[in-house]
Amino acid sequence: MSDIPTFGSIPSPPISPLTTQADKLLRHAGSAPAENNKIEKSAKDFESILLGSWLQQAEQSFGSLPGGDDDEDADPGKDQLQGIAMQSLGSSMTAAGGIGIAKMIAKQLHKASDAPGAVANGPPPTHGK
Repeated sequence: MSDIPTFGSIPSPPISPLTTQADKLLRHAGSAPAENNKIEKSAKDFESILLGSWLQQAEQSFGSLPGGDDDEDADPGKDQLQGIAMQSLGSSMTAAGGIGIAKMIAKQLHKASDAPGAVANGPPPTHGK
Protein backbone atom coordinates (compact mmCIF):
# COMPACT_ATOMS: atom_id res chain seq x y z
CA MET A 1 0.00 0.00 0.00
CA SER A 2 2.90 2.34 0.59
CA ASP A 3 3.95 2.01 -3.08
CA ILE A 4 0.73 3.70 -4.25
CA PRO A 5 1.07 7.48 -4.25
CA THR A 6 -1.63 9.41 -2.50
CA PHE A 7 -3.42 12.34 -4.07
CA GLY A 8 -1.41 14.91 -2.16
CA SER A 9 1.93 13.42 -3.20
CA ILE A 10 1.38 13.54 -6.98
CA PRO A 11 3.43 16.37 -8.37
CA SER A 12 1.49 18.71 -10.59
CA PRO A 13 2.88 19.44 -14.04
CA PRO A 14 4.51 22.82 -14.46
CA ILE A 15 2.17 25.47 -15.81
CA SER A 16 3.49 27.05 -18.95
CA PRO A 17 2.02 29.83 -21.10
CA LEU A 18 1.08 27.18 -23.65
CA THR A 19 -0.84 25.20 -21.02
CA THR A 20 -2.76 28.24 -19.81
CA GLN A 21 -3.51 29.32 -23.40
CA ALA A 22 -4.78 25.82 -24.21
CA ASP A 23 -6.95 25.87 -21.08
CA LYS A 24 -8.35 29.25 -22.12
CA LEU A 25 -9.17 27.96 -25.58
CA LEU A 26 -10.90 24.90 -24.17
CA ARG A 27 -12.95 27.00 -21.75
CA HIS A 28 -13.73 29.53 -24.50
CA ALA A 29 -14.80 26.80 -26.93
CA GLY A 30 -17.26 25.39 -24.41
CA SER A 31 -18.77 28.75 -23.58
CA ALA A 32 -18.65 30.21 -27.10
CA PRO A 33 -22.33 29.64 -27.97
CA ALA A 34 -23.47 31.05 -24.65
CA GLU A 35 -21.12 34.01 -24.98
CA ASN A 36 -22.24 34.62 -28.56
CA ASN A 37 -25.87 34.62 -27.43
CA LYS A 38 -25.06 37.10 -24.66
CA ILE A 39 -23.27 39.39 -27.12
CA GLU A 40 -26.11 39.26 -29.64
CA LYS A 41 -28.74 39.86 -26.96
CA SER A 42 -26.80 42.75 -25.41
CA ALA A 43 -26.29 44.42 -28.78
CA LYS A 44 -29.98 44.07 -29.66
CA ASP A 45 -31.04 45.33 -26.24
CA PHE A 46 -28.81 48.37 -26.64
CA GLU A 47 -30.21 49.15 -30.09
CA SER A 48 -33.75 48.69 -28.79
CA ILE A 49 -33.20 51.12 -25.92
CA LEU A 50 -31.47 53.62 -28.19
CA LEU A 51 -34.24 53.49 -30.78
CA GLY A 52 -36.89 53.83 -28.08
CA SER A 53 -35.13 56.89 -26.68
CA TRP A 54 -34.80 58.49 -30.12
CA LEU A 55 -38.44 57.78 -30.92
CA GLN A 56 -39.58 59.21 -27.59
CA GLN A 57 -37.57 62.39 -28.13
CA ALA A 58 -38.89 62.72 -31.68
CA GLU A 59 -42.46 62.20 -30.50
CA GLN A 60 -42.05 64.87 -27.83
CA SER A 61 -40.53 67.28 -30.33
CA PHE A 62 -42.97 66.75 -33.17
CA GLY A 63 -46.01 65.38 -31.30
CA SER A 64 -47.53 68.75 -30.54
CA LEU A 65 -48.51 71.52 -32.87
CA PRO A 66 -47.16 75.01 -32.33
CA GLY A 67 -49.90 77.14 -30.83
CA GLY A 68 -51.85 74.04 -29.79
CA ASP A 69 -53.76 73.82 -26.53
CA ASP A 70 -51.58 72.17 -23.88
CA ASP A 71 -54.59 71.55 -21.60
CA GLU A 72 -55.82 68.76 -23.93
CA ASP A 73 -52.66 66.79 -23.20
CA ALA A 74 -52.78 67.29 -19.42
CA ASP A 75 -53.25 63.57 -18.72
CA PRO A 76 -50.82 62.75 -15.86
CA GLY A 77 -49.93 59.28 -17.24
CA LYS A 78 -49.45 60.41 -20.82
CA ASP A 79 -45.66 60.70 -20.69
CA GLN A 80 -45.23 57.29 -19.06
CA LEU A 81 -47.51 55.54 -21.53
CA GLN A 82 -45.84 57.23 -24.48
CA GLY A 83 -42.45 56.18 -23.10
CA ILE A 84 -43.58 52.57 -22.82
CA ALA A 85 -45.06 52.71 -26.32
CA MET A 86 -41.85 54.11 -27.81
CA GLN A 87 -39.70 51.49 -26.05
CA SER A 88 -42.00 48.78 -27.37
CA LEU A 89 -41.78 50.25 -30.86
CA GLY A 90 -37.97 50.36 -30.55
CA SER A 91 -37.92 46.68 -29.50
CA SER A 92 -40.14 45.74 -32.42
CA MET A 93 -37.96 47.64 -34.86
CA THR A 94 -34.84 45.92 -33.53
CA ALA A 95 -36.50 42.50 -33.74
CA ALA A 96 -37.36 43.22 -37.38
CA GLY A 97 -33.73 44.01 -38.22
CA GLY A 98 -33.30 47.46 -36.74
CA ILE A 99 -31.07 50.05 -38.30
CA GLY A 100 -27.81 48.10 -38.09
CA ILE A 101 -26.44 49.37 -34.79
CA ALA A 102 -26.82 45.98 -33.08
CA LYS A 103 -24.86 44.27 -35.86
CA MET A 104 -22.02 46.78 -35.59
CA ILE A 105 -21.88 46.48 -31.80
CA ALA A 106 -21.99 42.68 -31.90
CA LYS A 107 -19.20 42.63 -34.49
CA GLN A 108 -16.98 44.80 -32.30
CA LEU A 109 -17.79 42.80 -29.16
CA HIS A 110 -16.94 39.55 -30.99
CA LYS A 111 -13.62 41.06 -32.08
CA ALA A 112 -12.90 42.15 -28.51
CA SER A 113 -13.75 38.75 -27.05
CA ASP A 114 -11.65 36.91 -29.67
CA ALA A 115 -8.57 39.08 -29.14
CA PRO A 116 -6.34 37.41 -26.53
CA GLY A 117 -5.93 39.66 -23.51
CA ALA A 118 -7.60 42.62 -25.22
CA VAL A 119 -9.87 43.43 -22.31
CA ALA A 120 -7.52 42.42 -19.51
CA ASN A 121 -4.45 44.21 -20.82
CA GLY A 122 -6.12 47.35 -22.16
CA PRO A 123 -5.10 49.08 -25.37
CA PRO A 124 -1.74 48.21 -26.91
CA PRO A 125 1.14 50.54 -26.03
CA THR A 126 2.04 53.17 -28.57
CA HIS A 127 5.63 53.53 -29.66
CA GLY A 128 7.19 56.66 -31.02
CA LYS A 129 6.42 60.31 -30.41
